Order: sequence, then structure tokens, then C-alpha cells
Amino acid sequence: MKKSNIFASIPTEIKEETFEEILSKDGVKIERIISDGHVTPDGKWYEQEDDEWVMLIQGEAILEFENSKEVKLFAGDYINIPALTKHRVSWTKPNFKTIWLAVHY
Repeated sequence: MKKSNIFASIPTEIKEETFEEILSKDGVKIERIISDGHVTPDGKWYEQEDDEWVMLIQGEAILEFENSKEVKLFAGDYINIPALTKHRVSWTKPNFKTIWLAVHY
């Protein structure tokens, strides 16, 4: 068994949003995402084949959905995004490491 910490090895400078797989097994993938003022590029939407449960561990963010609905997330908030739901990150707190925990299933 290997112990780790969600706050370990956070880079001081991040040029692009960072996706780090924590584990993957039997169709479930858990990843840590680190944003530092990053957003999804204009015109790009995520539309995954699997459901995605995401929790904001640290920071603040806004998720935008194709129907123009926006959901503001604060540390501790989580949301389940059904498969094939178009969504994007429209804002993360600038100059602050926003840490996400995402479970794809």
C-alpha cells in the first residue's frame, strides 16, 4: 500500500490545467485536476462517454453547461455530471491553486 496526499506535489507554476490519474480500475478512473486561473478554451466543450462526479477540494470555480446554466463551486462542493452532458470550466479563482477530485465511472 502506498500513502499519498491530495495536496502533495502541487507545482508552483502551472502553464496549463493539470490532470493526474490517481487510480483506474474496472471502468472507474479517479483523477486530481489542478487549475490556476485556467478555463476551458472558448468553443471547447467536454462531453464524456462516462458519468463524472467532481468535488472541489480547494479554490473556487464555475462550471457552465450547454443550456447556459452555470454552477459556482466552492471548496467542499460536489456535482455529478451525467454522461454526454456538454460542460466547460468558465472560471477558476485567479492566482490560486484550485484542486478538483474527479471520478469517472
